[in-house]
Amino acid sequence: MARTKAQTAQDILMEDFQTLVADTERLLEHTATLAGDQADELREQIHESLLRARETLKLTEDTLRDRGQAAVAATEDYVSANPWQSVGIAAGVGFLIGLLATRR
Repeated sequence: MARTKAQTAQDILMEDFQTLVADTERLLEHTATLAGDQADELREQIHESLLRARETLKLTEDTLRDRGQAAVAATEDYVSANPWQSVGIAAGVGFLIGLLATRR
């Protein structure tokens, strides 16, 4: 279950960044009607920035995915090896959250 939630959060984040890049590319295409050397230079700079952003986004996605999967796997291994300690920790955390929630 934790693996699914981590995967979903990563997917949402990556989709948001990809949408941002796609929107910027559309903006770049719409500015193609502008004329002049400055407009051409601006479009080229935006295009280069988008390429760098895509590369960085891909690297970040891979890194986040690997780190998330490692964290989930380590947690699942710990819970499998120490089920009673995990239940105790979860009960303690739940108790503390309950205390904090009733104080409000």
